[in-house]
This record gives sequence, C-alpha cells and structure tokens, in this order.
Amino acid sequence: MGRELFYTTFKTSAGWIGLAGSAQGLHRVILPQPTKAKAAALLLENLYGAIPSAESFRDLTKRLLAYFSGKKAVFPDKLDYRDATSFQRRIWEATRKIPYGQTRTYTWVAAQAGNPRAVRAAGQALGRNPFVIIVPCHRVICTKGGLGGFSAPGGTQTKEFLLKLESTGIGTSS
Repeated sequence: MGRELFYTTFKTSAGWIGLAGSAQGLHRVILPQPTKAKAAALLLENLYGAIPSAESFRDLTKRLLAYFSGKKAVFPDKLDYRDATSFQRRIWEATRKIPYGQTRTYTWVAAQAGNPRAVRAAGQALGRNPFVIIVPCHRVICTKGGLGGFSAPGGTQTKEFLLKLESTGIGTSS
C-alpha cells in the first residue's frame, strides 16, 4: 500500500500534460504534448499498473492550467523520490528554491546542494528531473547567461518557452 501509482492527463493551452503520483507524492510530470495519447505514452513508460485518477491531482491540475495560461503559480507539492539518489534529491530541492520568474546558475544549484564543485553533476541530475515545472530546472542557466541544456521533449526551445512564459528574459539573478 502507498506504492500504488495514479495518473491523469489533461489539456492546457500549451498541449496535453501527464501527471503520475502515489501516496508518497508526485512521481512524474510530462510537459505539454500535441496529443493525449502522446502524453499518456510518455507518462506511463515503465509505470506498470498505474491507475487513472484525475481526482488525485485536482489542485495541481488547476495550478498547472493557471501556469500555462501565464499566471504565477507555486508548486509546494510533495514529491515521491523513490527512484532518486540522495544527490539528485539535494539538487532538485535546491532548484525548487528558485523563485518564479527568476533564474540561477548551475554553479548556484550545486553550491545550494552542498557541493559547489559538482556543477556538471548538478546538470546531469537536472537532466534526470522527472518533476519538470514542479522542480523548475528550466530556471537553471549557464554562468555566462546561456540556456544550457534541457532534456525534456523540445529541448532548449521548451526551456526558452517556459522562461518566456514566466517573463524572465534570459538574465540571471544571484
């Protein structure tokens, strides 16, 4: 009990989003896809036995709908870290501290996670972030102001879209 996974897909102004979670918290977020089938296929990859449940995500769905319509939204949601290493958890929790509409560098994230020299490893941990938007890895950029990478579907174009949605431009703060 408690390890059972639930999921939903829903349409935003940017496309179809997928959410999966358990009693421990959110397990995976799929960024907007062109079709419900594509979002569901990406979401359910390697999630065997997940049960459909829009009710489990009602509040988060409302906040994501607001977010994708350009409104400020916060995501204090509990996360299910069952597949994460302790380093990934520290990186993802540091990244959650980046305020809406702002950016930080990979160096800042590594330092916040307790290992300022682990900049490259921080980038790798963010590349494995299953909680996109909730853990706002799109807000992490290179020291010299470049976007850096983004492993979510759509790559750096998606990262740029999310930053523009939050009206940050591409500058850093802190």
